Amino acid sequence: MSTLLYRVGRGAGRHPWRIVALWMVAAIAAIFLNSAVGGAPDETFRLPGAESQRGADLLEERFPEQSLFTSNVVFHDDRGLTDPAVRRAVELVIRDLAAGPHVMDVAGPFGPASTVSADGTTAFATIAYDQESTTDAMLASADAAVAPLRADGVEVAYDGSLGYATANGEGGTEIIGILIAVVVLAIVFGSLVAMSLPIVVALLAILIGTSTLGILSGVVAVPQIATVIGLMLGLGVGIDYALFVLSRHRQNLEAGMPVPEAVGHANASVGLSVLFAGSTVILAIVGVQVSGIPMLAMMGWGAAIMVAVTMLASLTLLPAVLGILRTRVNSLRIPFLRQRRDGGGLTSRWARTVARKPAAYAVGAVLVLVALSVPTFSMRLAFPDAGNDPQGATTRVAYDLMAEAYGPGTGSPMLVVLESEHGPLPGGLAEEVAAETARVDGVQSTSPPTFNAAGDVAVVGVTPTSSSQDEKTSALLDRLRTETLPELVDGRGLKVQVTGGTAMTDDVSQRLQDRMPLFLAVVIGLSFLLLVVVFRSVVVPAKAALLNILSIGAAYGVVVAIFQWGWGADLIGLEETVPIMPLAPMLMFAILFGLSMDYEVFLLSRMREQYLRHGDARRAVLEGVGATGRVITSAAVIMIAVFASFILATDPTTKMFGVGLSVAVLLDVTLGRMVLVPAVMTLLGERAWWLPAWLERRLPAVDLDTETVDEADTSLLAVPP
Repeated sequence: MSTLLYRVGRGAGRHPWRIVALWMVAAIAAIFLNSAVGGAPDETFRLPGAESQRGADLLEERFPEQSLFTSNVVFHDDRGLTDPAVRRAVELVIRDLAAGPHVMDVAGPFGPASTVSADGTTAFATIAYDQESTTDAMLASADAAVAPLRADGVEVAYDGSLGYATANGEGGTEIIGILIAVVVLAIVFGSLVAMSLPIVVALLAILIGTSTLGILSGVVAVPQIATVIGLMLGLGVGIDYALFVLSRHRQNLEAGMPVPEAVGHANASVGLSVLFAGSTVILAIVGVQVSGIPMLAMMGWGAAIMVAVTMLASLTLLPAVLGILRTRVNSLRIPFLRQRRDGGGLTSRWARTVARKPAAYAVGAVLVLVALSVPTFSMRLAFPDAGNDPQGATTRVAYDLMAEAYGPGTGSPMLVVLESEHGPLPGGLAEEVAAETARVDGVQSTSPPTFNAAGDVAVVGVTPTSSSQDEKTSALLDRLRTETLPELVDGRGLKVQVTGGTAMTDDVSQRLQDRMPLFLAVVIGLSFLLLVVVFRSVVVPAKAALLNILSIGAAYGVVVAIFQWGWGADLIGLEETVPIMPLAPMLMFAILFGLSMDYEVFLLSRMREQYLRHGDARRAVLEGVGATGRVITSAAVIMIAVFASFILATDPTTKMFGVGLSVAVLLDVTLGRMVLVPAVMTLLGERAWWLPAWLERRLPAVDLDTETVDEADTSLLAVPP
């Protein structure tokens, strides 16, 4: 593998224009294909095998008028909606709404099933669509229909997909991360040319990656959050990977190597670390496939595609650009910035300090991480609802109006779906189910049952007394499914299922909880095996897995404390507490575990290089930390900046990922790589590199290319007496 990467790097250095041309052709092709066959983001959510999904599928197939693809249009007027003139105006709006594209039915606020509030100032109409996503034409039609009411002073707001379609697309927060990366790279390299290379390479790779996701959107459902997470991760690892390769290339040039040889040796050593680190990230992220949730799996695949493209760019495109620049890579020096060589200074002194009292530092770091992990045990999983949207958003206005007029449970309805196995439902049975369900503790009201044309499917709406995020709502759902409804339909030849957004959320949380052990086994197991191959040790991978879990647990704790407990929430622009999105813990674990292994691979690779040279385990730890500490810290600062820039987004879920990923990298680099790794490796000594003989004979040979290490590296640090 090392030889192959050496040939790739040297070949790119000798024939750079061929490689650059291939990348440019790939970029142009990806852009044109995306424009021709790419699709828009698709937020369609499915949970195969869950009761809520079976109920939703049944309605879509046999009772489409009761489709879950609905949005409410909420009206509020202090003058009272029962005023004849206002009522007439609302009825005209309902007529115009019904004529809109993809509208199947509109349930107005007046009539037998009136939705007018007790004080007469609020009402809502429910629009049923034949598709889940809202197009610009659908939104424009609704806006045109309600325009006369708004002109007359009536407050109108939308919820559901119609409401979220009004949100202006946000973006550009990643620019802040890029600007910080520019500053860090300028300090690290002291050259405008060298500073620009990692960013240019990463941006071109991201352009191809995002275009690829756009092409996939034309074939499968790719949610918007998949692109956001892919962009977040691609920027971070793309700049970091290029930074590591470029740093070693510059060292090789200083050692007197010709440009093609310098590029080849950089690829063979650090490039090998990039390959295995990136592969670990990809394996960890793709592990979310075991969740059985298509949207989560696509989020994982989207992020994996970004990492794969940026990794490939660092190993092929960057060497080609370095071959074009040749010795000009250090040109355009930045005034007042003096280039510093890795291997000395603060990181060397810090490594010695930790090595003198490794047990004390290890215990201290573990205690801090454990303390930060404590909030994790009170994590509450639930999808944020419209009540968590920013003040002034139409979805938030609609939520607040309905909660105030009808109670907090109005925004979290459940649908009880009754299906007869033999012809039409028995007369009066659906009404009995509705009446008995209304008496259940925690139920605010039930709607009269509605029947499909064949009469063999009936739907009863259930409004709880609590919001969708309240644990009481989950308890009510469980009680309905396991006690109330089975008893009501027992022996009557009926199937009963509870569906709706609230039921789907609860089923998602349960699915993730059930699949988490398998997910952890897959991610940790595959990463462990990969690191065993890389480091020829079973102790180092086991230690890495345990330390990474500690760092991730601490990051989870910080996320819970901020988003769920509200500690410092106002500092990140969060207006109120929100539950933890059910998809976040699994996806965050995959990303964070992979990223933690990134720095583990880079740091341990240098330790292993040095250990193979002289066989002194303690000295190898000091040299490894001293030689890589500065570049790893710089890479971490860049990744933290990129992730933290997404905290400025208004969407709580995007903020959640920004906080979780940036905090995790911060903890991993400070307490993990700079404290726990040197402390534990010092305590383990030569035992860290132990590998059973029988396993050694069966592993493929992927030893690092130790010949590329500068001769000066062996004397970078003096071993303290």
